[in-house]
Amino acid sequence: MAQRCLKCLKYTMCLANLLCFMCGVAVLGFGVYLMVNTRIPLTPTLAKFSLAHILMISGIIITCVSFLGFLGALKENRCLLLTFFLMLFLVMLMELSVACLLLIYDNDIGEWVEKDLTAGLKKAKESPANSTEVMGEWDLLQEKFDCCGVLNVTDWDDKVPKSCCKSKCETPKPPYREKACLETMKNLFEANFLITGVSVIILCIIEVLGMCFAMTLFCHISRSGLGYKL
Repeated sequence: MAQRCLKCLKYTMCLANLLCFMCGVAVLGFGVYLMVNTRIPLTPTLAKFSLAHILMISGIIITCVSFLGFLGALKENRCLLLTFFLMLFLVMLMELSVACLLLIYDNDIGEWVEKDLTAGLKKAKESPANSTEVMGEWDLLQEKFDCCGVLNVTDWDDKVPKSCCKSKCETPKPPYREKACLETMKNLFEANFLITGVSVIILCIIEVLGMCFAMTLFCHISRSGLGYKL
């Protein structure tokens, strides 16, 4: 009976890690697609660390960890199972650390976003008129989130970019976007805060179950004297 339960646990772990591996490949592929076709920056000074990069990093971590778990369970390899356990433990520690930092500095997120946007706008205003590297990030941000400036269009002084216009900027008084990018970014962070917290809790539960399964198989292999059999 015990052997049947362990076999069931083994193949359940194999199936779960296979599904996680496929999800990781999908996330990685979607991240590559976003990087090639479009960029959605978090803030102007963090434009290089976009949603595409986050998805790619997450996809790589998921595929590597799930592959170790699948192979370790399938081959009943103690070394792979222990590595899988340790990697899951480290990932869970990182997630909990980030979640704790977000909870501790929840009230400071708005101030950080404001400072980041202000610094990015100042850099964009001081850049040469033909420089597209800095202005390109602001153009992308303002077009994606339908906003203009940190507080309003007056933040740009006499260097109002075309991305602030709702339609054509050639008219004497072009219609500018009314939303402030600061307010839009704050609402974005606040709207996703609860979803992020719930996701971290669910991930931690799954990771704890994965660690329990891995350690159960590890102990069974040790008692059976299979050693590091491949």
